[in-house]
Amino acid sequence: MILKELGFWIKTASLFLIRSRRSTFVLSIMILSSVAVLIFLSSMAVGINDAMVRNSVSLYSGHISGFSLPEGVKPEDLKSEGVKGVSRRLHVPGVILHKGKMEPVTLVGVEPKDELQNTALWKKTVKGEYLKQGNSVFLGEAVAEELGATAGDKVIFSPGFNQKTIELTVSGIYKTGVNYLDRSVAFSPNEAVPVKSSEWQAAVFLDDGIRPDSIIKVYNEKFSKDYGFKSWGELMPDLKQLIDLNYVSMTIVIVLVFGVVSLGIAGAFSIFIFKHLKEYGIMKAMGVTSGEMTALIIIEVAIMNLIACFLGIVIGALATYIASGIGIDLTEFTSHNQYFSVSGIIYPRLTFYSLCLPPLVSFIFGLLASIWPAAIVSHRKAADILRIA
Repeated sequence: MILKELGFWIKTASLFLIRSRRSTFVLSIMILSSVAVLIFLSSMAVGINDAMVRNSVSLYSGHISGFSLPEGVKPEDLKSEGVKGVSRRLHVPGVILHKGKMEPVTLVGVEPKDELQNTALWKKTVKGEYLKQGNSVFLGEAVAEELGATAGDKVIFSPGFNQKTIELTVSGIYKTGVNYLDRSVAFSPNEAVPVKSSEWQAAVFLDDGIRPDSIIKVYNEKFSKDYGFKSWGELMPDLKQLIDLNYVSMTIVIVLVFGVVSLGIAGAFSIFIFKHLKEYGIMKAMGVTSGEMTALIIIEVAIMNLIACFLGIVIGALATYIASGIGIDLTEFTSHNQYFSVSGIIYPRLTFYSLCLPPLVSFIFGLLASIWPAAIVSHRKAADILRIA
């Protein structure tokens, strides 16, 4: 019985919408375009977050960093499903000397082949070339300028007092825009590092879509937790906070947009009801209750909203799919941003957040918008309505 009555009111509401097709079309276009645009913008926000993470971890650090790993643990031991690559690194603090000038740096011993495969640091070379095997060093531009050194020059690295110094040839100079890397880190092949430590650090790079926490859980079950595996989120809290801020900002924009749209719906439906006030008055005179009248108007708004949201989802998802295939180049606007040091191309991505939040907020605000026009009819007597009409 209830379903039969509901079907009757849905049919009646649909007829009202069809009868006022111009008003219905205009309101539907307003909702449809808002949903489609906000789905695309939300997907853009997700794509920007992805790009910041991708740029930050692929430049050098990796998705996961492992600290104080003993020689007994090999890079191969850290490879598992979802792990794209592992780089082995030795960190030795010291100073670099050239022509009477001295700069403090951390010399990082690396395997050039692994770094070329896993990182994008070599792409930031501004002079010379990336590391080769042998006694070579890859300097940040700021360090090179302070030393007055350029590609091909000889420099001396000293790890400290009473420690063996080593002569290194500057193979190349890099500039990332990341202050820490450019000013305080130099790179050499592991074989050239003068101090051989019994411990090493790992940079673990993951396949797309793999959560660092899941891999860290595997490592903690396999190795001692004292090794200290940490995700990029723990080591870069500023980036994580910026991503969270992007989500909050986008959510506020969605709520504000549909707040305005709902006012338009409420105003337009009020005009629509005044235009057809006589029909509503006749329905009340025939015995339709205030509750049924309220339900009728809410169903009208809900039907229009559902159809418009569905079309908006299709259009927004299609636009996102097309843009994700070609990418959106924002290099001109991100060239000085350290979180876009590798690439300024954004690939919008649909997620549950970007696909579902705009239509959900639209539907909720649409139902709220129906309260005002419903109150116009439901709280008036049939005689009053007919007299006004």
